[in-house]
Amino acid sequence: MTLLLAPMEGLLDHTLRDILTRVGGIDRCVSEFIRISGTLLPERAFLRVVPELRNGGRTRSGVPVRAQLLGSDPVCLAENAARLAALGPHGIDLNFGCPAKVVNRHGGGAMLLDDPEKVAAIVAAVRRAVPRDMPVSAKMRLGNESDARAVECALAMAGAGADELVVHARTKAQAYRPPAYWERVADIRAAVSIPVVANGEIWNVADALRCRELSGCHALMLGRGMVSDPGLALAIVAASRSQPAGLPADGVPASTSSTAIGWADLHPLVAAFWELVQARQDLAERHRPGRLKQWLNQLRRCHPQAESLYEELRVISDPKRITEHLGEAGRSTRHVSAFAESRQSPIPGCHRVA
Repeated sequence: MTLLLAPMEGLLDHTLRDILTRVGGIDRCVSEFIRISGTLLPERAFLRVVPELRNGGRTRSGVPVRAQLLGSDPVCLAENAARLAALGPHGIDLNFGCPAKVVNRHGGGAMLLDDPEKVAAIVAAVRRAVPRDMPVSAKMRLGNESDARAVECALAMAGAGADELVVHARTKAQAYRPPAYWERVADIRAAVSIPVVANGEIWNVADALRCRELSGCHALMLGRGMVSDPGLALAIVAASRSQPAGLPADGVPASTSSTAIGWADLHPLVAAFWELVQARQDLAERHRPGRLKQWLNQLRRCHPQAESLYEELRVISDPKRITEHLGEAGRSTRHVSAFAESRQSPIPGCHRVA
């Protein structure tokens, strides 16, 4: 099984990519989108979003990163893709799935799925602009307001030269509300002759195995599930090796035993994340504590200790006090607090770790 780390604007940026790929299990990352709007961007604009380009296009732990572009002008996208390609990413991805209103208002993201011909023009222009040996992929939703043209859009992308499709199994109108319609990804997979990656609503091992079964995809993309449980990819890899034939008749995996990391191993990564955030020159000091709290807020879905730490840090804005507090919390990670012991995982199937 191949596992990709999703782009998540405002959350899963290069700093968190660095930390999550240190854990293991992720085969490739896709960057958050670089917005293309009428101008040829300077190299520094690409490097700001994808600083891994300075490291051979890989995270510090060696995981390749594919850079994502978002826009609606085929010519402008192609020109920027050519400049980006010269910087050495491990491929270029095109965003046809962003549901943000500000993006859609300007004709980008999921809105483009109402116009398969324009989607094809964009993919074809970018494909012509970059070296043949550089992969060009696309990330799409099932549609804008409905999924009626999902297969048509996928065929347009594949026919225009896309090497791979990632399909978020919801429309823009469905946003991030469960469920994800993985069986519709199977329809797309049956229609195209290029690899298809399933994405959406994969929170735990059981979700991953069910998604693989219903979509027929060997490759999955993880987003919020990986942010809230950094050991998820490792757990899925382990489970997939023990579940090679898919799900039993009742649809419940025979085993979803977890190899997810525990809090004692995760806490040093939280501290390392904070160090990286503090070192960022592009992030104002007053905004840095918010980045740490944002991740802790996600982590508390699966880690009770993260919820305890989040509550303790929530009202602290002084970076020095946060650093001191993280150090104190790190020295006590071997002891689970009474608060943590009283908690149960709020998401069904979430890995229970000590």
